[in-house]
Amino acid sequence: MGHSPITFRKGRPNKMRRHIDLLHGGILGSLTGLALPIMATSLVQTAYNLTDMAWIGRVGSSAVAAVGAAGMYTWLSTGIVTLARMGGQVKVAHSLGKKEAGEAVEYGRGALQLTVVLAFIFALAANLFTGNMIGFFGLSSGKIVADAGIYLRITCGLILFSFLNQTMTGLFTAIGDSKTPFLANCTGLAVNMVLDPLLIFGPGPFPRMEAAGAAAATVTAQMVVTFVLVQRASQDTVLFNKIDLRCRTAGRYFREILRLGVPSALQSMLYSSISMVLTRMIASWGDAAVAVQRVGGQVECISWMTAEGFGSAMNAFTGQNYGARLYERVRKGYGMALAVVGLWGTFTSLVLIFGAEPIFRIFIQEEQVVPIGISYLVVLGIGQMPMCEELLTVGALQGLGRTLSCSVITIVLTAARIPLALFLTGTGLGLNGIWWALTITSIAKGLVFVLYYLWVLKRLPGKAAAGQGAGR
Repeated sequence: MGHSPITFRKGRPNKMRRHIDLLHGGILGSLTGLALPIMATSLVQTAYNLTDMAWIGRVGSSAVAAVGAAGMYTWLSTGIVTLARMGGQVKVAHSLGKKEAGEAVEYGRGALQLTVVLAFIFALAANLFTGNMIGFFGLSSGKIVADAGIYLRITCGLILFSFLNQTMTGLFTAIGDSKTPFLANCTGLAVNMVLDPLLIFGPGPFPRMEAAGAAAATVTAQMVVTFVLVQRASQDTVLFNKIDLRCRTAGRYFREILRLGVPSALQSMLYSSISMVLTRMIASWGDAAVAVQRVGGQVECISWMTAEGFGSAMNAFTGQNYGARLYERVRKGYGMALAVVGLWGTFTSLVLIFGAEPIFRIFIQEEQVVPIGISYLVVLGIGQMPMCEELLTVGALQGLGRTLSCSVITIVLTAARIPLALFLTGTGLGLNGIWWALTITSIAKGLVFVLYYLWVLKRLPGKAAAGQGAGR
């Protein structure tokens, strides 16, 4: 392939300017300059999922249920890699803000080394315990269980590429380069869009693989993304060209990465675990209900992943400016971002509420399933704006290094979904009670996070360091 993932030292520096100065100049310009490619990347990643779902939905709701159940574990895996990604991203941003380039390299190398180890552990566990993991959901169809197992073995068995992509994206973002991950993910999306129909339906010489084909297309696209990221990393002159994964990273850097990463990882894993419990509850209404949840969740990613992308930009912006003690830029940046993300959340709410039926029919056309899907999208639509504000604020708090408080708030309010769902389903709402439990807690989290972060901002010193970098 030309470049090994072991070292980024090969290659020539790219003369093109890809890094955005987050410490000086206009706040809105630097923040949106970083955020827009991240948001576009998130939309591309969403397109990955929607492309898979659109094609697999044409196989039938049973195939969607299989992919949906197994896909819960790929979601769970994002919590595992957060151990490395979050600590690495935050500490690299802090180090660059303090002008400590050598320290940034140590954190970047440590994050990547930890990522590789975590990927191999998760892949081994997914293949050893496939039956137990799929059996958790209590799916009724033997074919769905078998398809889910195959999908799980492929996507999680080759999770290394997904893990590397997430950590490298975090590190690129920390150094102010959000264009490279966008380029890489666009390339991967193109590969995925070509392979999906070929591997799922098997036209001509291709075998019909259905759920396994969707998994193979996704993993192949992730490999392509990794290759592009490594190629571009070898041309970077800020961080990656100084990283050699064969070098040993001192234990103190790993401890700091884990100090910040563990709370965020626990938050993400518990979040997905709670969703898995809810999926098991949903399965009691039949496999079609699981398929509806899967489709609705992927459609919701349009707002969720975009807001999380803006949150990643806030993470880097806040991290660098906090490290440089430019506290006024931290405050102003959050206020501007809050307004932008609020508008996006309102737009996606309107789209889901008023466009529920045509959107859902893109993925599943079975008449007995469509009304369930419409109800899900309408109820979810109500909570989109506060959910977007929550994700933005989480990114800002993590940029300050407050990963523990983020985790506590998220875990407590997300865990409340289970008893709330049990209560609401018993009030006559039935399956819609679970949808309302998701929306009510999203509204609560958005409100709590914004109020908490405003309180945190008031406790920061009043002026920027040396009066510099306040911006406009």
